[in-house]
Amino acid sequence: MEVPYKNLYIYYLKGHADTKNLAFNVDFLGNWEEGGYSFLFFSTPSKDKLAYILDVQNDLTFIDEYKFSYEEWHGCKISSQNIGKFFIVPPWDNIKNSDEKISIILDPGVVFGNGTHPTTSDCIYAIEEVFFLDKINSAMDIGTGTGILSLAIAKLSSKKTIAVDFNFLAAKTAMKNVQLNNLKDKIIVICGRGEDYVDIPCDLLVANIHYDIMKELIKSKGFWSKKWLILSGLFRSQAKDIENQLLAKKAQIVRTWETSSIWNTFLIKNTFT
Repeated sequence: MEVPYKNLYIYYLKGHADTKNLAFNVDFLGNWEEGGYSFLFFSTPSKDKLAYILDVQNDLTFIDEYKFSYEEWHGCKISSQNIGKFFIVPPWDNIKNSDEKISIILDPGVVFGNGTHPTTSDCIYAIEEVFFLDKINSAMDIGTGTGILSLAIAKLSSKKTIAVDFNFLAAKTAMKNVQLNNLKDKIIVICGRGEDYVDIPCDLLVANIHYDIMKELIKSKGFWSKKWLILSGLFRSQAKDIENQLLAKKAQIVRTWETSSIWNTFLIKNTFT
């Protein structure tokens, strides 16, 4: 199968772009919205479609346009890789799983979370460890991105996982990957704020997210009701702050990962559950 993404044409707009009329356009890859801005992704030059959107929505302001190769956008070639027990394979890669690892089919689209970032791989190692230490029947993955961590959790036999992301394009991408892996009966994907769902009971909470969001999550009662926690996406100084808060609550830090002296990941057992 040929790689469906070669060049990316990105149009940067101020405002919320209504793209429902582009939903069935094969060249339209999605709209990444953040902080009141829209980034429209196409696989071919699409200034005609941009002009149409700007004409229909005159509250939008065109700011800039960019062109990247798919590899430039992700910072690497998207290909099969082994992470712990897992064999992560894009749907267009014909390489077979020869090591009898657990296969995860992953199409990241234009969303970050292809498995190559240290926080993703460290979270997968932490997930493997918690499943070795305990029986996990339910989990929540906040900041799911492509859904890769939820897929790993479900593949390790968790009965139900809630995957949450505030970004619609990320949630849409995660849902696609859930379908590619035939896990719709085990994973529920929600587009929303993690803070609004953290109180839902589950055995394991995974949060590979920005520090600003984690600071809010850690204040909630729902956060401290989880038996197991995996926290990642933290720089060293941020990790120290989170660690101090965990220790103040008498949480047990089972293991930490620090990669490249930059990224920090915690596996935590909550002693209050």
